[in-house]
Amino acid sequence: MSRILDQKILLLVISFLTSVQGTKVLSEWKKCGDRECETAMSRVQATTDYLGPDCRYLNFKTGEEIIVYSKLSRKNENLWTGSKGKDFGYFPKDAVKVEEVFIAEEVEVLTKETDFLCLHGDKYAFE
Repeated sequence: MSRILDQKILLLVISFLTSVQGTKVLSEWKKCGDRECETAMSRVQATTDYLGPDCRYLNFKTGEEIIVYSKLSRKNENLWTGSKGKDFGYFPKDAVKVEEVFIAEEVEVLTKETDFLCLHGDKYAFE
């Protein structure tokens, strides 16, 4: 009986560690239009179709407009965060062109763990 319990606990720990690994921090810093990262920084247009690797990423088609709210900095400057309709997520800056800049002066802030989780409805999900 004790051996079965030990195996179940081990499986639970492995499952948890796998989930945590999926929430990998993409960068410790980001640039925003304000300290809360609530102000739209710019409007961009997709120059190519993009399908992200997991639910943290924003998928789009060529020509779609995206509102940018933050840009990862230092470690991973090639990813921006934005929304298209109700969808929100990361995307490569090379897949878009800037159409209009709303905020010229950017503020650099620390990222939070919740910046890298998937939000399904009103619950966070681990990939």
